Amino acid sequence: MLAAVMVNASGLDTFINWFKDPESLLVAMGPWVLWGTMLIVLIESGVLFPVLPGESLLFTAGLLHDRLGLHLPTLIIMVVVAAFIGAQIGYFLGAKWGRKFFKPDARVLKTEHLEKAERYFRDYGGRSLVIGRFIPFVRTFIPLAAGMARYPYVKFLIFNTLGALIWGAGFILVGSLLGNVPFVHDNLTLILGVIILVSVLPVIIEIVGKKRSGEQTEASETEALAQEEHAE
Repeated sequence: MLAAVMVNASGLDTFINWFKDPESLLVAMGPWVLWGTMLIVLIESGVLFPVLPGESLLFTAGLLHDRLGLHLPTLIIMVVVAAFIGAQIGYFLGAKWGRKFFKPDARVLKTEHLEKAERYFRDYGGRSLVIGRFIPFVRTFIPLAAGMARYPYVKFLIFNTLGALIWGAGFILVGSLLGNVPFVHDNLTLILGVIILVSVLPVIIEIVGKKRSGEQTEASETEALAQEEHAE
């Protein structure tokens, strides 16, 4: 169902609206809500499509699980399993095909996204499989980077399991625990906006950091050139 909606322009608009309003997405899935949620989590966890509403979707699913007819323990187990399997797929894709999926000018599978994940993996090793779960794009490509680096599979299994458990169960449980708080129900749009903002904050910080670094480099080069001209 999700794939069918995304094949045309109007479907893309609908998908974007779903990203902004995960409650509508969950309701639209109807009786397939559990399987649809699992599919989104699986894809976002390592199957090379990183622009899906992960955190906000899980938080909302936990918050509205009674209304959606979802058994909370079953939802948690199935989401954790989907997150685990998605990362496993990413690991094997990375080990077998590596960079073949990525191009510098691609709209989604950009080389720079993979390089960012590789740097993150080099800096944090297995811990990146846990920490990276909470960073958009990074969580999708970290398993791929681990596979490309031939990271020991047993260690990958351990950190992948831990990351899937903390990320998947964590957001669902937080949503469920806040389900009885009137303020959360009355301000769900605001709450989801904050979650989305926090999830993309590392990306924003990196972009701002790169911009400032570029400006500082340009200023240094200009100053050095001026000094050379003055010396002459």
